[in-house]
Amino acid sequence: MSPIQLGLFFLLQQRLTQIEGLLIIQTQLKGRGVACIQTIEKHSIIEVCPAIICDSESTALLHRSHLHDYYFIWDAEEKTSAIALGYGSLYNHSNEPNADFEVDYDSQSIIITALSQIESMQEITLDYHSGKSSEHSLWFKIH
Repeated sequence: MSPIQLGLFFLLQQRLTQIEGLLIIQTQLKGRGVACIQTIEKHSIIEVCPAIICDSESTALLHRSHLHDYYFIWDAEEKTSAIALGYGSLYNHSNEPNADFEVDYDSQSIIITALSQIESMQEITLDYHSGKSSEHSLWFKIH
């Protein structure tokens, strides 16, 4: 069992979907974001976000709405997307993220894990490119 699978198993056994102390913060440049009142150790699972999967038609509608900024690409080939529940759609982007996400198609969830130790009240950020080429520009100005 991988460390992520073991952590996921532990969280689900406890019926938890996020680590204790996770909260929404207001950032100066990016609006809402996510932080934690406790230090998060490297490789820890931060949150298991249930996902609402949207077909290609719904994704096209999302893309033209305010929700464009909050959905994840689920299957690029099928042009489907996902809205992450919990705090999943509120993590901000960074070119130097302290967390990463993994899509779990079987459980229809998005798993957020720490790439490094994250200090108490430090914003938790993701790289929205997530392993894809960063040559594709993002739809917003990076601060």
